[in-house]
Amino acid sequence: MIKHRALTVAIDANILLLAKGIKLLVLDVDGVLTDGKLYFGNNNEELKCFNIADGLGIKLLQDQGIQVAIITGRNSNIVERRAEELSIKEVIQGREDKLSALHELLKKTGITLQQTAYMGDDLPDLSAIQSVNLGTTVANGNADVRQAADWTSKKNGGEGAVRELAELILYANDLYEKSIDAFRTKTQSIKHF
Repeated sequence: MIKHRALTVAIDANILLLAKGIKLLVLDVDGVLTDGKLYFGNNNEELKCFNIADGLGIKLLQDQGIQVAIITGRNSNIVERRAEELSIKEVIQGREDKLSALHELLKKTGITLQQTAYMGDDLPDLSAIQSVNLGTTVANGNADVRQAADWTSKKNGGEGAVRELAELILYANDLYEKSIDAFRTKTQSIKHF
């Protein structure tokens, strides 16, 4: 296990090897970027709660040239809005067949499965998790998904799990220190995370 002061969790050296060379992180939404709960109001409004730490983790990856994409089974204007805030350009909604959607995304971006990490939490994510170089899940993910994943966050979905994964990827690619240097010198101006 490798423990670094910057990482929120200790990481197995084999996981760091899987994370090295990652150029794309693909995320599910409900249960990963959110806590998985759906809130419906009396006027047909739908609400989701996103974690700002996850948003900053996504921005840190993007600033280091690592792309982030979303594949989700539901359709939601809220997801479009959050993706826009985070400058996530590749968003595929309404797709229960996550593996087919992943292949479409990779064909479009020119990135390979070996350069991809995926974080999901439930059975629709299972085939995608098993197909990429670094398949990951959240602490409260489905038991079968946790068993199949290469790595499981210490935090639950919607509670900073994506940030943990972002830090792991940055660290594995020798980008963590560079990603926070700008904050040390107060020259970074990441907005809307």
